[in-house]
Amino acid sequence: MIRLEFAGEPAVARRKKRKKRSGSPRPPKDKPVIFNPLKGNFAALKEISGKPEDRKEVLRKQPETGRSQSEDRYFLEIMSDVDPLPGSGNRVVRVPDPDTKPAHAAGNEELAVLSHLSDLVCGAEELDITFTDEYIEGAVAGVTRKLMQQLKRGRIPVQDYVDLHGLTKRGAEIRVREFLLRSFRLGLRCVLIVHGRGLNSEDHIPILKERLPVWLKRGPIRKIVLAFSTAQPYDGGAGALYVLLKRRRRRLT
Repeated sequence: MIRLEFAGEPAVARRKKRKKRSGSPRPPKDKPVIFNPLKGNFAALKEISGKPEDRKEVLRKQPETGRSQSEDRYFLEIMSDVDPLPGSGNRVVRVPDPDTKPAHAAGNEELAVLSHLSDLVCGAEELDITFTDEYIEGAVAGVTRKLMQQLKRGRIPVQDYVDLHGLTKRGAEIRVREFLLRSFRLGLRCVLIVHGRGLNSEDHIPILKERLPVWLKRGPIRKIVLAFSTAQPYDGGAGALYVLLKRRRRRLT
């Protein structure tokens, strides 16, 4: 407030004094702290830019967070007597693929006996065939149920196979006949015919799959085939066929 006085005295401006507030003074506002991971480490970064071995040494000197020295010491004590596998420095362990084809079971004496008995019983009998959209099977009279189950489950080792993809109907028939006759002459017992699902054919009809039972009942092929069945998924599933052949009888000299 300003007060002016007259009567010959000069005007003096007086300021009203502010009363001091009692109590403790207001604390200064804290400045926001900005996180800087490189603070105090610039010298170390300069050292890291040197040789590779120098970088490792500098990194070892950096303080570790999240783990106590006692934990590190305990881990080193446990691993002190562990030796690394030879040649495993850069080896990558792959996770097994569930769709990977498993190795076929080795042939056993029981299966050999069953197939031999079927050879003795079966002559040039007609194949009894069961056919559905996805599954086909057939066997001549005399093939035991147990042997047929082993064939359908893929328990009999596959010794050779033929792939019919890309062949015409006539070409596929010739290839199947030649393949089965050659396999029989070589003494093979179980082979695989990959006929496909017909996905690339007209109207997606599996023509070769439908014709295979007919080919197996025709000509010299019918005399050497004991049974056949749709393969397991790892061998082609509905697009392939197991064929069990008779044992070739050796002539006595």
